Amino acid sequence: MADLKSLREERSKLIVDARALVDKADTEKRKLSTEEDKQYSTMFTKADELRKQIVREEELREVERDLAKKHDDEQRADPNKIETAADKKGMAGFRSWLMSGTTDEEFRSLSQGANVEGGYLVSPQAFIATLLKGVDDDVVVRRLGNVIQMPAAKSIGVPTLDADPADADWTSELATGSEDSTMAFGKREMRPHPVAKRIKISNLLLRNSILPAEQLVMDRLRYKFAITQEKAYLLGDGAQKPLGLFTASNDGVPTTRDVSTDNTSTSITTDGLKNTKYSLKAPYQKTAQWLFHRDAVKQIAKLKDGENRYLWQDSIRENEPDTLLGRPVNQSEYVPNTFTTGLYVGMFADFSYYWILDSLQLQMQRLVELYAETNQTGFIGRYEGDGAPVLPEAFARVKLG
Repeated sequence: MADLKSLREERSKLIVDARALVDKADTEKRKLSTEEDKQYSTMFTKADELRKQIVREEELREVERDLAKKHDDEQRADPNKIETAADKKGMAGFRSWLMSGTTDEEFRSLSQGANVEGGYLVSPQAFIATLLKGVDDDVVVRRLGNVIQMPAAKSIGVPTLDADPADADWTSELATGSEDSTMAFGKREMRPHPVAKRIKISNLLLRNSILPAEQLVMDRLRYKFAITQEKAYLLGDGAQKPLGLFTASNDGVPTTRDVSTDNTSTSITTDGLKNTKYSLKAPYQKTAQWLFHRDAVKQIAKLKDGENRYLWQDSIRENEPDTLLGRPVNQSEYVPNTFTTGLYVGMFADFSYYWILDSLQLQMQRLVELYAETNQTGFIGRYEGDGAPVLPEAFARVKLG
């Protein structure tokens, strides 16, 4: 197990050394030289790699704590029974199907009548829950958003307040004021959209791995689904897929929530970030978080306020995030990172107002003959879900000038 304290200290030293270059240039009232800029980028890249390592280690420890707590709770509830018979039978049948394609009649009934003979199977709930939990760890927006499990409904309507009522009237004791005609409600519909991913696994690995077959499949699917979902939650156009946060849309985050004032055509500025933060109403500011690509964070880490203090602060404690203007900073590889006039490069938002709809009927298909020549078995996972912002005023996009 990695030494988190040592990792944080190493990361902090890299950031201090990188900032020393910036401070030296500021003192001499100049920009970083080409060589200094190269050194800064190298140190910051290494610091970001350490950040990812620290996050992974913290997540692993959190999972281990959760598993230990769950085990203790189950033991206290019933020392002689941890899993139901159906759970055990379901996972045993699923494992058999993954490895050999064979099942028995009882497992077919547990799999909700899926077409087992044709190669299709509805995954057990235990497998699905663990897979999605892993995806939550890997995908920033899923972790921050409001995830709604809807295994049966075909769609969900999201009521929205499109226009506030007018101000109240000063009136007499017995009067009720004028009737309001400005308040208006809308409704955005979310429905499960299918997404599929194919993976291939060596038959030798399936037979001989110390990990159960379902763990091998889950690990591969987790990565594949995580990337697909993250891209859609950030950049999706809403056509048979989620509506992304960086897609300007009146059905999601409209252009009225873009903040570009004081940013230049190629860079984010201190005043531009402050304008973004304070474009949100005070209640949202208390719960909002930042979201950037690492290239943007590298740029932001050089910025200072009027008292020569850095805006961005690196984390020094376990499970404590980096912060910017006092609020947590998140990073995703799929946030836009092209620094050109009029483009989006970040966001400040209360991400609980990004709703994610999950349909838990995760269907698996087993492919044998297709990869027989390479002694592999293929698996296709089919997931259905949707996502969209539901309250525009909770979001503020950072846009270049």
